[in-house]
Amino acid sequence: MKNLAGMKRSRFVILLGALTALIPFTIDMYLPAFPALTEVYQTNASTVQLSLTACLLGLALGQLVTGPLSDSQGRRKPLIIFLIVYAVASIAIVFAPNIYIFVALRFVQGFAASAGLVISRAIVRDVSSGAELTRLFALLMVVHNLVPLLAPSVGSAILLFADWRGIFLILSLLGIVLMMVSAWRLEETLPLERRVPGNLTETLSNFSVIIKNRKFTGYALAQGLLIGGVFAYVAGTPFIYQNVYGVSPQMFSILFGMNGIGLIIGSYAVGRFSYIWSEKKFLEVALFTATAAGAILLAVVLIDGPLWAVVIPIFFFITSLGVVGTASFTLAMEEQSRVAGSASALLGLLPFILGAVAAPLVGIAGEETAVPLGLIIFTMSLLGLLAYLLLVKRVDNETAFS
Repeated sequence: MKNLAGMKRSRFVILLGALTALIPFTIDMYLPAFPALTEVYQTNASTVQLSLTACLLGLALGQLVTGPLSDSQGRRKPLIIFLIVYAVASIAIVFAPNIYIFVALRFVQGFAASAGLVISRAIVRDVSSGAELTRLFALLMVVHNLVPLLAPSVGSAILLFADWRGIFLILSLLGIVLMMVSAWRLEETLPLERRVPGNLTETLSNFSVIIKNRKFTGYALAQGLLIGGVFAYVAGTPFIYQNVYGVSPQMFSILFGMNGIGLIIGSYAVGRFSYIWSEKKFLEVALFTATAAGAILLAVVLIDGPLWAVVIPIFFFITSLGVVGTASFTLAMEEQSRVAGSASALLGLLPFILGAVAAPLVGIAGEETAVPLGLIIFTMSLLGLLAYLLLVKRVDNETAFS
């Protein structure tokens, strides 16, 4: 792997994995505290879910800044600065006097956390390409996807001996540790001669060129729509599992963690078996599987089916996302070496915008029904499949017959 002199590959992957893991920790670790937050701030489920929406919007908009900034200023310096901002915002949340300040600070926290995702992905593209890009990103995704297994459980464990503030103190500590390790261990992977101008005109021009690539846009939409459905799942299941089906916070963490295993299986399969099946084949099968799982889930919640009948299709949907996330990223980034930061930002932007829209809709019919969740997951999966077929597949067919 180029540009990694002085770094052991395993240490490098662990560090980048930890940086990408900052986002799921930020999103998932406080989920078991949702019911408690409604009581603390004397508010309702939809308002608490708005804090997740604010975080997702911050993650989306932050990538539009951190991606181009890392293309013009290098990867290391912007990353360290944003990790400092993340740590400060996490501490400030502890002292939020009301739900509105809490929501605003969650936006800042998400904005700062975006650097960990977009810059680590750009670094992967800096140092690898082709099959190595697929393997390295799949490995990163396995590390990254371990976090949904751990985060709710860690949050539940903290709630056993502290209140919700303890969760954000731990997140602040995590930001400080990652900042220090990045400053100490992370080498710059984007040399001066490969950097692009950092003015607004050039940034918008880069975005325009990337978006006009129909295949890139198809991959981005396929990934973004499915992840948008996952954020609806993240926002809805704390209330659906605990209020509708009566499970404990600890059982919720176990069910949530099972889906983390599905994510790992999906990501690992692409990296391990891409020499047997192409990334595109993996992507197609996963998109069809996710759509079928969404249809089954919708049917189950419409008839008020049992918990196991809800858990199983959700598991297959989340497993499909592990495949789609890995395969679509490597396929979309393959031709974007010059503006890897901007391309990574666009790939990260859509999921968080769509997630920010979908998350509060889960609670629109109240806390005692799972129908909105089933409808959102099915719709997002179907639209993701259509985006792939109409953009990527059609371009491939046009090229084959030209």
